[in-house]
Amino acid sequence: MSVLGTALGALPTAVGDGAVAPVVADFSQDVFWVWLLKAVAIIVFLLTSVLIAIWFERRVVGRMQLRPGPNVHGPLGLLQSLADAMKLLVKEDVTVKAADKLVYILAPMIAVLCSLLVFAVIPFGPEVSIFGVVTPLQLTDFSVAVLYILACAAVGVYGIVLGGWSSNSTYPLLGGVRSTAQVISYELAMGLSLVSVFIMAGSMSTSQIVDSQTQVWWFLPLLPAFVIYLISMVGETNRLPFDLPEAEGELVGGYTTEYSSMKFAWFFLAEYINMLNVSAVATTLFFGGWRAPWPISAINDGMFNTGWWPVLWFVAKVWLFMFVFVWIRGSVLRFRYDQFMKIGWKVLIPAALGWVVCVTFVQAARQLWDVDLRTLLFFLAGLVVVGLVASFLVPEKKPEPTPEPTGPQEFDPFENGYPVPPLPGQVLPPSPRAQRRLAATQQTDPSGPETPLEVRGG
Repeated sequence: MSVLGTALGALPTAVGDGAVAPVVADFSQDVFWVWLLKAVAIIVFLLTSVLIAIWFERRVVGRMQLRPGPNVHGPLGLLQSLADAMKLLVKEDVTVKAADKLVYILAPMIAVLCSLLVFAVIPFGPEVSIFGVVTPLQLTDFSVAVLYILACAAVGVYGIVLGGWSSNSTYPLLGGVRSTAQVISYELAMGLSLVSVFIMAGSMSTSQIVDSQTQVWWFLPLLPAFVIYLISMVGETNRLPFDLPEAEGELVGGYTTEYSSMKFAWFFLAEYINMLNVSAVATTLFFGGWRAPWPISAINDGMFNTGWWPVLWFVAKVWLFMFVFVWIRGSVLRFRYDQFMKIGWKVLIPAALGWVVCVTFVQAARQLWDVDLRTLLFFLAGLVVVGLVASFLVPEKKPEPTPEPTGPQEFDPFENGYPVPPLPGQVLPPSPRAQRRLAATQQTDPSGPETPLEVRGG
């Protein structure tokens, strides 16, 4: 508790209110070849990481399911991802005859391009010397860098939507429509979860947010926002248990059903790059960015937070979140679509809004009335405890008992139109089992219930 109290006491109140303003990355010495070198390094890092991520996921899920995973091609199966990529490269490229050719080809390109743009504002480390030029380990940065990241993620979904629509097929179209609703729902929750970080850091610049976490990483004081972001990032990347746009059970393959060869590989590539993107954003905004974890950060006055060491800490944190993705995939079953949307609209978005209001109140109290943060937190915790105790004292209204049916009841899996619910105002005919029960009732009791007009086919 003493470490937590010290960390909370060290939180800045606001930029310009007696606190030290976060350091802005200085790109004034960058020249053309430095920009080009950074851009090429980012692309190589992403493509290499995707190959490793595919191997990593199959190995980890294999261990979770008590099977070896890829272990034939190369040592420990490390060349399996490369073999899969070469297979997709030389595979026959089939184009659907009825598809909208231009949009059909452009859709996977849009998805990949938007996924490659995010790492442009992600800081890998502090200033270093590259062939005599002192430059930050970051391609670029500006005052609304996080909004740029959210915009790239929002535009990237057009690749999925257009791919499903241009295929001129039912299942891809349903997958594209699902993806639209999914991104709208979970990007709202994701954006709201990041607002509290902006309030605490006083900036939306990624380099300034990393610098604001010198004393404490934001996932600790902003734990509810961090949990909301973790759930939202799984839904944003269409990963299990939220992979409804490509659910094989009911949509065959979703928006990728009519794609093959490299066009399918581009969608596959975009999915894994997006996993790296949201992991990097979580690292930058909540996990201290490139800063070394404690107690390594305290060795020799922060020696491991200088030079090229921070790249190691950044990559390690990103792969920690990649492991979370794989862990969830190997542990949790796919949600139903109604459950999925209910979590987004009825749980995550209200919770994120409520948390933003709480953080705003805390920061306003600290700035206007000079209230100590620990005192304020204890006061809020006391209100929560009082509310919980009051909820136990309120008598619970007991529901009226319902009469139990007599005799064995036959289960009808197709009752009420399952799995496709009726449209508004539509009355569905009974399922085959219900028809047999109805016919048996009418035979034994001629004055039984009248069959509805819609059932008789009138």
